[in-house]
Amino acid sequence: MVAPLLQLRGLTKRFGGLVANAQIDLEVRPGEIVGVIGPNGAGKTTLFDVITGYYTPTAGEVRFRNQRIDGLTPDRINRLGIARTFQKLRPFLDMTTLENVMVAALPRCASLAEAEATADEALGFVGLEDRRHVLAAGLSTGQRKRLELARAMVTRPALLLLDEVTGGVDQRSIPALLDLVQRLRATEVTLLVIEHNMRVIMALADRVIALNLGRLIATGPPVEVAQSPVLREAYFGKTHARDYKT
Repeated sequence: MVAPLLQLRGLTKRFGGLVANAQIDLEVRPGEIVGVIGPNGAGKTTLFDVITGYYTPTAGEVRFRNQRIDGLTPDRINRLGIARTFQKLRPFLDMTTLENVMVAALPRCASLAEAEATADEALGFVGLEDRRHVLAAGLSTGQRKRLELARAMVTRPALLLLDEVTGGVDQRSIPALLDLVQRLRATEVTLLVIEHNMRVIMALADRVIALNLGRLIATGPPVEVAQSPVLREAYFGKTHARDYKT
């Protein structure tokens, strides 16, 4: 069996009396797309924040390529091969699309020319080559999502964490974004994906983990997890869970 790329063991994060993540065990293997689902406040984004070094876990450990990384800074974790996108998009609005991606590429490039070439390649991959000289402020939400992906790609990750890649995007744009994520996988990038849209998760993920109130409540194939009574109760409460149909 292939060794896990990412391992979480007893991962716990507390903020005072609030337990955002509680004793989470998880393995992600190379080449997988693993979906992360759960109601608002389940602890999904906090989990990403801990994996990528924005928060230090209260207990437990994070291992990447069998190296313990909890406690490292986000930039060191990124250099090891983990990148992420964010639910709240915050590009440099007064910089062009190309310049936004160059900023992310520069730490791994020997010159501005190399950073520009790397950024151009990424923009072509995500379908923004014709917007390279447009200010980020002039991009639509869907285009900003693509920009966010391009910025993550140029850091050359082995593991990419996507937080709500289709969130806020009109329904007509979702199939193209799904195709883009699948093409990312074909570049041998492993993906951990937070998503509220169950149709998106069903289309993308090989495996799904479900969180509620910081705890891992279900894991398995997408269809199996979606039909889990525990997950239905987390979303709809005991009263309405029995009436829910997938």
